[in-house]
Amino acid sequence: MSSSSEKRRCAETERVALYALDALDAHEATTMQAHLADCAQCRGELAALRRVVDNFANWPTEVLRPSHSPWERLAKRLAEETGQPPLAVPERWAEPEWEEVAPGIRCKLLATDADNRRVSMLVQLAPGIQYPPHRHAGVEELHLLDGELWIGDRKLRPGDYNRGEPGAVDRRVWSETGCTCILVTSTADEIL
Repeated sequence: MSSSSEKRRCAETERVALYALDALDAHEATTMQAHLADCAQCRGELAALRRVVDNFANWPTEVLRPSHSPWERLAKRLAEETGQPPLAVPERWAEPEWEEVAPGIRCKLLATDADNRRVSMLVQLAPGIQYPPHRHAGVEELHLLDGELWIGDRKLRPGDYNRGEPGAVDRRVWSETGCTCILVTSTADEIL
């Protein structure tokens, strides 16, 4: 038999952590906000979790992403304990830099597939900038992250997707507001 001082745990308590990390979709977050208005237990859980999340946000990046040396030390220790040669230390991934490829147009190369002549990149257009007219050498896929982008007479908003077929021509691509998109395209596109 449980004592009267023990509280029953709210069924929504587990989801409070997802809410604190902004990991719920918009509908779930709205539902959780309504629940928090009525549940003191979950409000207390959220307050405790927010302190932890806020503390992590203030940690220096070298603590969250340790240097290469711990991996080297671990590989050496494993080799000593197993009598096997040391494992190769994984290469540390370096965040690519933004590069201004034309006035008002910046790109951050994410991946290159040289065999298939494809690239994946983030592209930013400054407000009022037009991307040069071009012919697609292969399929072009664009997912708009923020801002607005016009491709011909189609206006894209955040979350919109556009697929350009091989041989298609984009005569006018521009952004009045400025925008950022993910672009997967051919390196053989022809600028017109």
